[in-house]
Amino acid sequence: MHAAPGREDHPVITARQLAEADGVLFGFPTRFGMMAAQMKAFFDSTGGLWQEGSLAGKPAGVFFATGTQGGGQETTALTAVTQLTHHGMIFVPVGYTHGAGMFAMDEVKGGSPYGAGTFAGADGSRTPTDAELALGAHQGKYFAGIAKKLKAV
Repeated sequence: MHAAPGREDHPVITARQLAEADGVLFGFPTRFGMMAAQMKAFFDSTGGLWQEGSLAGKPAGVFFATGTQGGGQETTALTAVTQLTHHGMIFVPVGYTHGAGMFAMDEVKGGSPYGAGTFAGADGSRTPTDAELALGAHQGKYFAGIAKKLKAV
């Protein structure tokens, strides 16, 4: 695999810290059409938050990476929604809000109305394209706008 090593300047959130967030965009790799086991274990560790209802009403979205086309980007998003639903979180997909960037067919790119995505290549060596990065940036801005509106309510 060619995954980049972890960086110390990238903070790692704990499950308990999710309750402090105005909203959460979860990003993860897929494994056979579902979220990686490490991400599932993270969600499994949120049982206390579920019991308290600490995440209910918070906006949440997803973005993902698969090794190949057909690697399960949309099924990963759909199975992730079950985790969000049990917490009462509000799923905020990117939809087709990126306009022409979602419809262009001139290059291979990941992502869907469910969230931004990239294809890492079967060996992990492919890096996100400009189009994939643009969708990710758009999703982040779009999501932040929704989270801000919900916080004001």
